[in-house]
Amino acid sequence: MTKQSNYQPKIGIALGSGSARGWAHIGIIQELSKLGLKPDIIAGSSIGAFVGAAYASNKIDELEQWVKTLTWKKILNYIDFTVVGGGFIQGEKLIEFVGNHIEENSIELLPRQFGAVATDLNTGREIWFQKGDMLEAVRASITIPGVFTPVKVDGRWLVDGGLSNPVPVSLCRAMGADVVIAVNLNGDIVGKHNRKNNHQNKNSDKTSNNNEKPLKLRVSSQIANSFNEQKEIFLTRLFGDDMDSPGLLEVTMSSINIMQDRLTRSRMAGDPPDIILSPQLSHLGLMEFDKAAIAIEEGRASVERMRPALERLRDNL
Repeated sequence: MTKQSNYQPKIGIALGSGSARGWAHIGIIQELSKLGLKPDIIAGSSIGAFVGAAYASNKIDELEQWVKTLTWKKILNYIDFTVVGGGFIQGEKLIEFVGNHIEENSIELLPRQFGAVATDLNTGREIWFQKGDMLEAVRASITIPGVFTPVKVDGRWLVDGGLSNPVPVSLCRAMGADVVIAVNLNGDIVGKHNRKNNHQNKNSDKTSNNNEKPLKLRVSSQIANSFNEQKEIFLTRLFGDDMDSPGLLEVTMSSINIMQDRLTRSRMAGDPPDIILSPQLSHLGLMEFDKAAIAIEEGRASVERMRPALERLRDNL
């Protein structure tokens, strides 16, 4: 790309889906800024929509500070379990969580141009949010099917944007980006058994913090009042009964991420970004939102690995 005196090319960033691994987006955005690459256009899918909304609201540093304090006790305060509605988490407390850390505003009024992707549950088509209520857009984009209950917007039931466009390069370009930096969080997860990884993490956690409880035990106390007699049956189905038997949560999350990885490869082959950043986070469990520091640091490391290419891109703008 050649420099033009009367026009400053717009940088777009496509922030991909990936559950807890999405905290890596925070480190990536911060490191890009240090290199002088400050995206003008942000397109996010699922957790990428959440972090992207915080950046578009000029709240990325505040979000970093907060997520680094997350513990499972804090996380579970935002989980409202339900046995109806197409998912086992209702999502009302989740939207409260999102609202605390992004601008409660219309998308059009944000300091930066922002778009989010959701998926129409009936047609499978991707739905782009480029105007309207910010919280509604993020809530729709992060609605993992089978986990969170779908959200109804304009008569359509919407779920996670990662089902149709895991790394929304196309949305970035449609919003006017001249160059696009894409962040793929799922490139190294296929073939990795998350339960084994989680088991390894638990063993390493025991050496550093003997008070750390397994995920099943942490969730158990939270849902005791809601499920009581059915609690053990529910937990077994949710998490599996042993290391060789995956539960509903792992099957759902892992299946979605495998699908998203294949879809990402296909879509980026047809619409390649200018730069792809791929944090190596297969060792991090999809629901380990309390491990933000690990994800953020790997996000920074992924930028450093691509530093020469990023500097060439910057110098050619």
